[in-house]
Amino acid sequence: MLLVKLIPAKTNYMGQLTIFVFYRYINPNEINNMSIRQSTKYLSVLSFCLLIVSSLVAKAEDSTSTATPYRPTVSNPATLSAPGWLEMELGWQTIKGGGDKWRNSLPFLAKLAFTDDWGVLVGNELAVRRTDFDDAKYEGVGDTTLIVKHRISSGVEGIDWGVEAGYKLPTAKDTIGSGKGDFILNGIYSADFSASHLDLNLGATRLGAIDDGDGRLQYNWAASVSHNLNEKWGVFGELSGVYQHNASTQFQLMTGASYNYSNRIVLDAGLTVGLATASQDWSIFSGVTVLLDNLW
Repeated sequence: MLLVKLIPAKTNYMGQLTIFVFYRYINPNEINNMSIRQSTKYLSVLSFCLLIVSSLVAKAEDSTSTATPYRPTVSNPATLSAPGWLEMELGWQTIKGGGDKWRNSLPFLAKLAFTDDWGVLVGNELAVRRTDFDDAKYEGVGDTTLIVKHRISSGVEGIDWGVEAGYKLPTAKDTIGSGKGDFILNGIYSADFSASHLDLNLGATRLGAIDDGDGRLQYNWAASVSHNLNEKWGVFGELSGVYQHNASTQFQLMTGASYNYSNRIVLDAGLTVGLATASQDWSIFSGVTVLLDNLW
């Protein structure tokens, strides 16, 4: 088996990319030993190259369009990304406790708005490595979510409503995901005040897989506040929770910071602490939002 890697050599001011291609032979016996850490390494290299290329394009173009980060909070804003622009979010997170002893993953989200009021979201975990409480390890890709989003203008500047509806495709193995599809509905209220922004989300998910006696509907809520310290730096905090009949309720607190590298690139990092017995103990995360290209 040949493993081919594409390594960027240089980029010009228009973002065009020159690459070198090289390979090495992999003994078939090695394949079973290729872990998610190797996949993570390659994806991290790819993500880093994408960030560099995008930053060059962003600096070369005089564009007023700006990135609209949804990550890393549980809640989403009512606002869509720039219409006609493809926007990507990619992150890394490690979680201790909750449903697993440890869980590491690379969450991904692609966003495309057709107008100021309508758009679609496609999300996935590109790589997952989970360790259960018996120390058994499982690796693979996560489930895929397909969401249609609608912004509803309130007529008042700085205040918007939003609705998200979609479906979770069970693309993950049963050892990674639930193995069943879920229907998703989420309502959003967003408001700007001074240098801060508020997002309130309230949603329901009809679960395809449940334990005996548990409710079929899972209710989710989240309230986040972000504040701009200056043109580059911002901070955010969020409380969120999950309720399901006959199942343990979950609460968590998230806090972190963001950095606007440019109008089209936003970096973030932070941590989450569980506030209920069934919640995760803690997690740390980092990621990037990139407004990639104008498709029309």
